[in-house]
Amino acid sequence: MAMLLDAAVGAVVGELLSGVLKMKDKAVEFRPTLERLETTLESTKDVIRQIESFNRQLDRPKEEMERLKKQMECAKEMVSEYSKVRWWKCCWMPHYQEELEALDGSIRRFFELDMQVQTRRDVAETLVEVKEIRTEIRKMSSGARNDRIELGGLCSPPEPPSFTVGLDISMRKLRLKLLQDQVGVSVINVTGSGGSGKSTLAKMLCRDDQVKGKFKDKIFFLTFGRIPKLNSIVQKLFQHTGYQVPEPQSDDDAINQLEHLLKEIGKSPILLVLDDVWPGSESLVENFVFQISGYKILVTSRFSIERFGPPYVLKPLGHNDATKLFRHSASLNQSKSDVPDDVVKKIVRGCRGSPFALIHSGRSLSNQNPVIWHNRARNLSKGHSVLDYNADVLACLQKNFDILDPNTIECFMDLSLFLEDQRIPAAALVDMWAELLGDDDASAMERIYQLVNLNMADIIVTRKVANGAVDYNYHYVTQHGLLRDLAIRQTNEKPVAQRNRLIIDLSGLPKWWTEVNEHPIKARILSVSIDETFTSDWSFLQPTGVEVLVLNLRAKKCTLPVFMKKMSMLKVLIIANYDFYHADLENVELFHYLSDLKRLRLEKVSIPFLGMTGAQLKNLQKLSLFMCNVDEAFKNSAFQISDMMPNLVEINIDYCNMVELPDGISNIVFLRQLSITSCHKLSALPDGIGNLVNLESLRLSSSTGLKVLPDSVAGLRNLKLLDISGCISLNNLPENIGELSKLEKLNVKGCSGLSELPTSVMDLGSLRHVVCDEETSELWELFTSSFSDLRLEVVQADDNTKWLGY
Repeated sequence: MAMLLDAAVGAVVGELLSGVLKMKDKAVEFRPTLERLETTLESTKDVIRQIESFNRQLDRPKEEMERLKKQMECAKEMVSEYSKVRWWKCCWMPHYQEELEALDGSIRRFFELDMQVQTRRDVAETLVEVKEIRTEIRKMSSGARNDRIELGGLCSPPEPPSFTVGLDISMRKLRLKLLQDQVGVSVINVTGSGGSGKSTLAKMLCRDDQVKGKFKDKIFFLTFGRIPKLNSIVQKLFQHTGYQVPEPQSDDDAINQLEHLLKEIGKSPILLVLDDVWPGSESLVENFVFQISGYKILVTSRFSIERFGPPYVLKPLGHNDATKLFRHSASLNQSKSDVPDDVVKKIVRGCRGSPFALIHSGRSLSNQNPVIWHNRARNLSKGHSVLDYNADVLACLQKNFDILDPNTIECFMDLSLFLEDQRIPAAALVDMWAELLGDDDASAMERIYQLVNLNMADIIVTRKVANGAVDYNYHYVTQHGLLRDLAIRQTNEKPVAQRNRLIIDLSGLPKWWTEVNEHPIKARILSVSIDETFTSDWSFLQPTGVEVLVLNLRAKKCTLPVFMKKMSMLKVLIIANYDFYHADLENVELFHYLSDLKRLRLEKVSIPFLGMTGAQLKNLQKLSLFMCNVDEAFKNSAFQISDMMPNLVEINIDYCNMVELPDGISNIVFLRQLSITSCHKLSALPDGIGNLVNLESLRLSSSTGLKVLPDSVAGLRNLKLLDISGCISLNNLPENIGELSKLEKLNVKGCSGLSELPTSVMDLGSLRHVVCDEETSELWELFTSSFSDLRLEVVQADDNTKWLGY
């Protein structure tokens, strides 16, 4: 109320001035007096407003301006009354002139006398307060540290948003971690992509009654940002707690000062929140770790800080919570709205569960005409992104690019080459990056995990492998919808002729598709997604420089594009079918034109008779078949695979309906890795398998129909890894298995049919690691004394049916 009363003074002055101006033009006899009054009011109105502002900040009593306010109100009424008197009567009322002059004099006296007195009083009060502050500072500098100046607020937790959804479970889990008593400092890392609600969750925890009950006034909230300065952070904590602010001479000095401070105030539990920590600042976070009882650190970051233990990852909101947040942000009436539910549903879906996107999209549509809502929903349904309408959301996600090297940015954008909401085999990415970036398997997986740690991708492992093994065949990468939109947007920023990768979805043809007859493609990577509605012959595409081709199918039948004849530089071909049924591949004879093809990956397709293709892939080094119909092609081929693909180095056949291996596989002398997993119909290996003299890795895991290993396996003198885990029908190992002189690792987990081991296992001089379960471990314990440094890893049998969710 005091603020309203004070504000009225300025308003009354303005109204009085307006009345004076009107009256001045009518009452010619009083014009000199009115002009002088006008000058007085003009010169004081700004001063009055400033005084009102200062009085509110200093909490001065409203009575100080009350007299002036009453004078102004009386004057306003007087001027209003005089302005109604006709001009010729004014000449006969000389007391009007006297009252106007008295009004001008009273206003002048207020500023010349009353305000001078108030000013002197304010100066005196200020001097007294400064003196008191100086006294307190002297006490602190002389060692009286308990008599502190309370300058709280610098590190106080900010207020969380008034409306939040979807964080209840996270609150319970993290609250429990904060309230747990343990020896030593505990660091909790909350991570998630940009706009996922990390900071909001941290603010809510700081304001939680149970958390405040434990940590009381020892909750400090610090925002790190991109370029944190240790000295500034330490000084801010000192100032917040009221201690004398030091001037550290170095970072080490600052750390020491900080430790002394926390131990000084650490008589009760301390919670330190380090918000928005960026990559490169992990070591700086470690500087805040001290062995203080009851001391907890909560870190929020866009990336996972594994050194502090498993991070807590915030995932996108579910549909119901996303809808609630969007409706609240858009100010939609829950009971009645002009916006249909289906329109809301489409827009919410377009926000991909991102709280930041939902909030900003809702605010941008709040109180907008329903036509705008309908247009937004329609465009999002047609493939547009919410990033096209919200610059703030786009800027939030693009911040991650500032800390990525160019190659990692390219790898991030490569994830958009595959269909939305589908798992991307890590093996497919490894193939691409091996040829485009020169990566080996380990380097490619490191790039994937870098994106995962930055919350720019997720990884799913469908089968556990032995400790220390690097096996990416059971790893799948997924990407949050908005991040995929970002990757596509970044890709499409350049003109088509200048793009490094080109993404074409033929269910909705791009505009440039029909503009000219021929389309030269200069991109190194081409991704084409088609369904059964596409009937074009594709002959107008000129992809002569393409090195990686990704064909995403949703069809029972696919005729390979004629333009493949022109792809003499193609090194990697990935054909993946996402339809329920296997896709029949036609035009496979076009493989013959891919003279430089190094890697071929086929998923969920039916391969015709190899003898009918006429393909001679002389430079092919890696062949990967996943969930393919291959049995007829392998059994009835008139051509041996060793003639068609003589330089194969690696073969991966997973979840295929194969009864036997293709003819001639034993003649591929350069083969180093052979993986046949979950091919349940395979009952035996060819006797000539021992001819693969360069083979280093043989994986036969989960081939449940495999009954025997031929004795010729012992001829694999360069074999280092043999994995027969899950081969439940295998009853024994070859008697001469001890001839595998270079075998280093053997996985027999889940080989429940094995009842004994041949005595020749004692001759495996290079064997260092055996993976088994409790049942098979008993067989090996009889022989462990024959090995000087054999590690017997006993693991639990796992469920290998996760692949069915692919």
